Amino acid sequence: MSRVITLFNQSGGVGKSTLSMNLGYHLAQRQQRVLLVDMDPQASLTVFMGLEPSELDNTVYEAIVIGEQLPIYKNIHKMDLAPANINLSGAELELVVADMRDVRLKEALKPILKQYDFILIDCPPSLGILSYISLVASTHVLIPIQTQYKALKGTELLLNTIGRVRSRANRKLKIAGVIPTMHDSRTVQGEMSLQSIQEHLSQIGKIYPTIPRSVAFADASQEHIPLALYNAKHPAVSLLNQIAQNLEVMS
Repeated sequence: MSRVITLFNQSGGVGKSTLSMNLGYHLAQRQQRVLLVDMDPQASLTVFMGLEPSELDNTVYEAIVIGEQLPIYKNIHKMDLAPANINLSGAELELVVADMRDVRLKEALKPILKQYDFILIDCPPSLGILSYISLVASTHVLIPIQTQYKALKGTELLLNTIGRVRSRANRKLKIAGVIPTMHDSRTVQGEMSLQSIQEHLSQIGKIYPTIPRSVAFADASQEHIPLALYNAKHPAVSLLNQIAQNLEVMS
């Protein structure tokens, strides 16, 4: 059965798009069939994968709002991609009055589920309808969280949203775990925040290896390639591979 994993945090800048691309790449390297789905109107994942959002005629928007077939761009670094562009920002309003809005993404994915072992969904940094329908469509939710005090303060809202989905719309949704990101071990705040994440959030799911803050991620994204292709010896590469390996054996 395909595992559909939403990377979800209502805060921006926690590394959701970067993780989606890089975890997808490591899963693909491990012979898994991977589809990335960009549900963020900012389309960062689409850009990171080398596509120009403004030049795309068909995106996730057409699939979830109009009901067209999900557009898929094949074999980008051994992964497939369902891209986004700014049109997706209009979906927040249009879906408010749409029939069966909760399952629009789930229905769009249904015809292709058997083609993939992993589908990774990159959510927008909000608690809105696009994030909600992503969680409804998923088997698991993976939570990237920046190791900063303000990031921890927003965790309650995030968990409440997941709980709301699990209470009715998707009772089978599982929490795959938490990935501490953008960690700076040189700061007291970073170390204290990481400790708090490990102590308090381990109750809700697995705490994965901590991803360090590094400009190499931004440099690799600018080149439209995963970190492992940009700098195979970067310390974060082995950490990302460890996380991918854990996702493979996840129940």
